[in-house]
Amino acid sequence: MNNNRRRSFRPRSQKNNFRRRNVASGTNPTNGFNNGNRGFSRNGSMNNLHNVEKAMIKFQQLAKDAQSSGDPVLVENYLQHADHYLRRFNELNVKNSVAQVNKPEENDKQPQKNSEEKEIQ
Repeated sequence: MNNNRRRSFRPRSQKNNFRRRNVASGTNPTNGFNNGNRGFSRNGSMNNLHNVEKAMIKFQQLAKDAQSSGDPVLVENYLQHADHYLRRFNELNVKNSVAQVNKPEENDKQPQKNSEEKEIQ
């Protein structure tokens, strides 16, 4: 075998699709625009009350840090983000409270059965 011979270049396979995203043939949008934020709406982070509260607190803390460093533009930016998450947090609280108001009918029936069972024993 000739060890002085250079090997020809072989491209590595894209195992993790780091460089390119291979979109399936049937999933191309009709207008030709591929939105990179498509995955954000799928993970449900804006519907989870805990995640929204955590993001709101994070941006409030970032605003405090920017205030202490003396950057008023960055402070306003972070406060606007925190305000957005605060509004979403309030929406989710209202939605959860409405859902809980509709459930007591089921909850009222269960304690009555338990109290009747206790009386029988």
